[in-house]
Amino acid sequence: MTTVLITGGTGLIGNRLTGLLIEKGYRVIILTRNKKEGIKNNASNPSYATWDPAKAVINIAAVQEADYIINLAGAGIADKRWTAKRKTVIAESRVKSGELIVKALKENANKVKAVINASAMGWYGDDSLLKKEAHAFTENMPAAPGFLGETCKAWEESIEPVTSIGKRLVKIRTGLVLSTKGGALREFTRPVRFGIAAILGSGKQMQSWIHIDDICRIYIHAIENEQLHGAYNAVAPKPVDNKSLVTDLAKKMKGSFYIVIYVPTFILKWMLGEMSAELLKGITLDGDKIRATGFRFLFPSLEAALNDLV
Repeated sequence: MTTVLITGGTGLIGNRLTGLLIEKGYRVIILTRNKKEGIKNNASNPSYATWDPAKAVINIAAVQEADYIINLAGAGIADKRWTAKRKTVIAESRVKSGELIVKALKENANKVKAVINASAMGWYGDDSLLKKEAHAFTENMPAAPGFLGETCKAWEESIEPVTSIGKRLVKIRTGLVLSTKGGALREFTRPVRFGIAAILGSGKQMQSWIHIDDICRIYIHAIENEQLHGAYNAVAPKPVDNKSLVTDLAKKMKGSFYIVIYVPTFILKWMLGEMSAELLKGITLDGDKIRATGFRFLFPSLEAALNDLV
């Protein structure tokens, strides 16, 4: 049985990915900082092993059992207000995780064939940075200045040394993940339940999104296809603006029984501080590279995704 070791396996993507891997016959080990999870029966699927990137502690036996490593670890970007301390936690949780995986693979005998590492569309900044002739960001474009761009760059650089020891490395730059279990869609859904379609700012900012099942299938695709290496944008083929996303969601949930309300920029800044800028900027990603590897989306359009999720 092929074994996949997952860090961040209890998060939004990790939970769903674990289930899909088990359905396909993989054995899954989840690295967790929760010692209560770590002492569970390792004969179960998934099983659990402990690690703590902040203390550079990792269960080496779990690493040695793995055929593939999927690294999803990292503190939630939108979980708390961005204080200086919180921004340090966000960055270090990603970088230290990558560095610990590299150290474990370099210093211990193992059979790991590939590492698939999470990254994010924050790498690119916003659409104002696109050159006039470009319609969307492609994987060969440099990291943008600013907190998220610099964090994504350090995140990817932390795992890059695995290539020097012969491991195939795939970096998944993830768009806005749509799921009923958490993330942005759940936040958009809350006011819609009361008949309010809350448009952020002007609503014109483009949002590159992906259905939870498709992002998980991309990780599995990266495991099963040896030709994949390097960075890939993980977004559906048809990005939409914020207004379209929210109003389409409202139509699915309420029919015509909703009202559109624009949430002013100053309100978002007052509520969220620096993080508000991320909600107001548009990021249009090009997903042609992943499709060129033979990957086919189950949910290529927002309508298809909402039909499934709502």
